[in-house]
Amino acid sequence: MRGKNRKSYSPRKKNKALREGAIESHSKEKKNKSSEGSKSSKQVKRQNSSLRGRKKISHRSKSRNSRSGNRSVGRFKKSDLDPRMMVNTSIKLREDKKDIQTRTFEELNLNPQLKSRIDKKGFVNTTEIQDKTFEIVAEGKSIIGIANTGTGKTGAFLIPIIDRLLSNKNKHKTIVLLPTRELAQQVEQEFKSLSKGLKIFSSCFIGGTSINKDVDKLRRLNHVIIGTPGRINDMINRRALKLGDFSKVVLDEFDTMLDMGFLQEVQKIINQMHKRNQTILFSATENPKQQNIIDNLVNQYEKVRVSEGKANTDNIYQEVIKPKDDTEKNQMLLDLLRKKEFKKVLIFSETKRQVSKLCRILKKFDVRVDEIHGDKSQQYRSKAIQKFKSGSIQVMVATDVASRGIDIDNITHVINYRVPSSRESYIHRIGRTGRAGKEGNAITFI
Repeated sequence: MRGKNRKSYSPRKKNKALREGAIESHSKEKKNKSSEGSKSSKQVKRQNSSLRGRKKISHRSKSRNSRSGNRSVGRFKKSDLDPRMMVNTSIKLREDKKDIQTRTFEELNLNPQLKSRIDKKGFVNTTEIQDKTFEIVAEGKSIIGIANTGTGKTGAFLIPIIDRLLSNKNKHKTIVLLPTRELAQQVEQEFKSLSKGLKIFSSCFIGGTSINKDVDKLRRLNHVIIGTPGRINDMINRRALKLGDFSKVVLDEFDTMLDMGFLQEVQKIINQMHKRNQTILFSATENPKQQNIIDNLVNQYEKVRVSEGKANTDNIYQEVIKPKDDTEKNQMLLDLLRKKEFKKVLIFSETKRQVSKLCRILKKFDVRVDEIHGDKSQQYRSKAIQKFKSGSIQVMVATDVASRGIDIDNITHVINYRVPSSRESYIHRIGRTGRAGKEGNAITFI
């Protein structure tokens, strides 16, 4: 019997759980066989008569998937990145950072109440980007700031904005636009921690939340509006939000904002700001192709560049792995995740479908894993991130929604399951590890 069994089953059936979708397709085949046997002739006729309708639906779903970028495996946008830029095996922490002279927050011309809150958060010295941009933002000048991830860009615009609001709450109302929901929530949390008890109020508006609750928020006093362009425009269209007395606008991670198709929505918001006199743009990278767009958004500005807008490779080990197929790739990935040093791992893939499939595969091998992407509700995404932060899960699988929206300490490894489609995407992905000068690790499967 054993000999017969060996002949009747192909050796490739072993480890079929590692092959993408193999388990799912196997269960679907069994279900199809049982359902086919139980179908009556009337059901078959009904099925044939509805064939045209189903074809129309499938055509619509295909076009919808192509618009959303949710391509099937093997049909995602091919990357043209040079693998050599993803290799750095001999890192060294930059000791010259010690020579960079920055001021203490006590030295800055800040409101004493704001200083006390900064002190309670444990911040003593400014970061380089905060030090170089403070006076520019505080004086109401427009600015473009370029600095690596984890270098305090959020504080660079929030601290002077709060300081100005304390001097005149009606004159310096600000709107902060961000490309992802998670990033918007993080900025709001940082704002609230810095302004607690100062009677400066903010509201956050992102997709996936209650419209009615958002409308209620706008019935209250708001000095700072934080959110994603889509939901903020929704509030404007409902006439719940009026920006006539907002004079400052911040575009955080502006290169992604402009690259993700938010340009028209951003312009609509800015057009509502009739008193706009200051535009603040911050990002870790910049795209030269967007220069004309930037020039149209803001006429005169100062540029502060702390980094070159390239990967901060000096403190991140980077390597590439080239498996022969997806089965070997999944086995290699599992072997890596079983190592002790892979304590908190963020895995990126290109599409929502790929992310969900990989998450299912890892769960079958008892990996503590969850996923976030655009099809998940905001409540689900927030809970998943909280589990990742607390350490109740080891692995988070995500689309690029997490490359800008996650600020989590001590991510030990970033793994690119698929090669990202652009250099900017790669930079922001690996920037989730090795933050604030610590060592990090990045692995890319090619």
